[in-house]
Amino acid sequence: MHQTRQPVRRISDTVAHELEQRILEGVLKPGDRLPAERELAEELGVSRPSLREAIQKLASRGLLHSRQGGGTFVADLLGATLSNPWLQMLSDHPDLQVDLLEMRALIETQAAEWAAMRATAADIQRLQSALAAHNAAGESADAVAAAEADQVFHQALSDAAHNVFLSHLTGVLSSLLQKDILFNLGELMSVPVATRMLLDQRTAIVQAVINQSPEAARQAAATHAGFFRETLSQAQRAQARRETAERRLSAA
Repeated sequence: MHQTRQPVRRISDTVAHELEQRILEGVLKPGDRLPAERELAEELGVSRPSLREAIQKLASRGLLHSRQGGGTFVADLLGATLSNPWLQMLSDHPDLQVDLLEMRALIETQAAEWAAMRATAADIQRLQSALAAHNAAGESADAVAAAEADQVFHQALSDAAHNVFLSHLTGVLSSLLQKDILFNLGELMSVPVATRMLLDQRTAIVQAVINQSPEAARQAAATHAGFFRETLSQAQRAQARRETAERRLSAA
């Protein structure tokens, strides 16, 4: 009886799989530059020709791209594909922001629930660091730093859910909401009580994850998402009133 010989997997295929796994897990993020060829080959325990072949395979699939004299970078294939058309749609149809915020709330509540079930010690450490950065930004009333910290926090929460698609969708939604998050946080920081409430809500989410309480985490995330939607709506109405008043003043 003849046994079917299994094909031998090429070293470059194994390396390509490892790099692809890092991209999927968010260890290598869109825009990240790969380490120098010698360094990465040593880390993976392979020859430089095998590494080059693996990188070429991933580049042919659009996961990596090279810049002349500048190294090899992780492509933002999913983010660009999803976000670019929607950025124009959101610009042309501002009312779609409501739908986008509803979708973000749906994703974040599920992310919080799964994070409470699946988060590792490293995930919790990352969440706590993101929370501390947001607290620092709030105390300094730095809206730009707060917006960056907001994005890092929500990405850390999504990553702690250990669902690849959820992690990547969170990144796309954050890019679509970036301008509105900055505007909203700028408005919030003018009201100390609101800033404190925002920080308390995020603390509640992290604590629920630490306590491994999925339902508490989901509820805390839902409260946070609802608060954010309402404060953004209030901020937009206030901005509209200011613009109306300025037009009246100019016409007087």
